[in-house]
Amino acid sequence: MTSPYDQPIEDLLAQYRAQREAAVETRRRINETTGTATAPRQTVKVTVGAQGEVTAIEFPTSAYRRLPPKELAEVLMTTIAQARADAMEKVGDLMSGQLPPGVSMGGLLKGEVDPTQLLAEDPTMPDSVKEYVDKGGPESS
Repeated sequence: MTSPYDQPIEDLLAQYRAQREAAVETRRRINETTGTATAPRQTVKVTVGAQGEVTAIEFPTSAYRRLPPKELAEVLMTTIAQARADAMEKVGDLMSGQLPPGVSMGGLLKGEVDPTQLLAEDPTMPDSVKEYVDKGGPESS
């Protein structure tokens, strides 16, 4: 026995599955994201993953040898910060099409966005399904 709600419910389930698959693919692409920065004079080059973890530090030239330890530490910290900003920008680009208008990935990560902006007060659904949910079942005739 079928009901007039079978197709709208199937459509909602299909929409959910598609969104879930898209989320899995986005997560995979985020995990592959890296950010890289090179200090002036190629003193140091840093690569970080999407979460900002340092995955590589290279010294492309011998310029680092001429720096006092404190200055080398400052250059390294600045370059790490730049690589992290590069990774965050790339992740933001990946996520931009999946966030509501006016919401940025950077704003989310920095706690500048109200999480209630991400989801509507009421879930989107066809009117027939909404009526079914509101009434707790099929219309009584």
